[in-house]
Amino acid sequence: MIKTTIACLLYFVPLITSAQAYKKLHFNSIVVDTHNDIPSTAIEKGVSFDENLQTKTHSDLQRMAAGGVDAQFFSIWCDGNKQNPYAWANREIDTVLAWTNRNPDKMIQAFTAADIKNAVAQKKLAVLFGVEGGHMIENDLNKLDALYNRGVRYMTITWNNSTPWATSALDETTRADSLKHKGLTDFGKQVIKQMNELGMLVDLSHVGEQTFWDAINVTTKPVLVSHSCVYNLCPHRRNLKDDQIKAVGKNGGVIHLNFYSGFIDSSFDRRTDLFNNNHKAERDSLLKQNPEPYFADVFLFTKYAEEVKSLRPPLSLLIDHLDYIVKLIGVDHVGLGSDFDGVNSLPQQLDDVTTMPLITKELLARGYSKKDIRKILGENFLRVFKANEPDKK
Repeated sequence: MIKTTIACLLYFVPLITSAQAYKKLHFNSIVVDTHNDIPSTAIEKGVSFDENLQTKTHSDLQRMAAGGVDAQFFSIWCDGNKQNPYAWANREIDTVLAWTNRNPDKMIQAFTAADIKNAVAQKKLAVLFGVEGGHMIENDLNKLDALYNRGVRYMTITWNNSTPWATSALDETTRADSLKHKGLTDFGKQVIKQMNELGMLVDLSHVGEQTFWDAINVTTKPVLVSHSCVYNLCPHRRNLKDDQIKAVGKNGGVIHLNFYSGFIDSSFDRRTDLFNNNHKAERDSLLKQNPEPYFADVFLFTKYAEEVKSLRPPLSLLIDHLDYIVKLIGVDHVGLGSDFDGVNSLPQQLDDVTTMPLITKELLARGYSKKDIRKILGENFLRVFKANEPDKK
């Protein structure tokens, strides 16, 4: 009996030690997520980030801590059809700052890389803003300046919709023949230069290939790709081709991987099409109410949650994208940009923000060193963030 007990202990101790190892590494690292859409989702659902939102959203304040997230870029977003997008941007910033001000012991706004480190030292969530879509500055550099002064530290040059000065990946691939121009106009190049001068990171997720190359050629600072994956593994217009990945590496920038199933699994869209065909009448009715497909997708995926579980790819596919970038340009150029609360499907196991440590577990299992894992989790971003900060005069 005693021998049996000892044998059981000898079997389980390494398993327990392994579990403690990945959690210890994760929670002792600075974890930066460059994209979370909870501001627009909370407004839409009439909820607050500092409430318990279990089963309602992918994230809330309490679950951020449980997932070990130290610095969160809250996405400031509205679609291209929204009237007065600049006012909407300020409303979302106001909303996040209201959460922050109500919880001074748990949240603090950050403006610099040093601020993030100070927040970690105080055991508070570092709150940062990224504007998702250049349409939100309404073609006005003064509004770009004003958003920077409120704490916006990156801007995605386009969302799915193009602006008069920059073309999106969606438009460049689906209606190229009708575009008046492709890439950045002279004003678009001014926007990039102004962002460089301010210290606002140029984010190249969502942009068309021509806009990507124009921006890479104009910027004098390392770029951010806040929530995109690898085209060669999943040929979606939102993902980066090899020459783009190499250009980000040469620029000194960083690519933060999106957790959305459709950007990591090339067969996900086919499975989703079958799901949509099974619910075609209901989907068509939803599209009549709101023509933006995203809202119909979210509604149906939420309503038929059990059915869509089978659509989700394994977590290993997300890490395959990370491996691919590391092999192509090195471990210094990759990070995490979850897109929590902005997508309707995530890989298996990554159910919400509390599951972030499982990424660290998988990285350890694949043989990444602790030093390299710390880079992936946040240090790579901190390097790029600091490199974008304006020179002190």
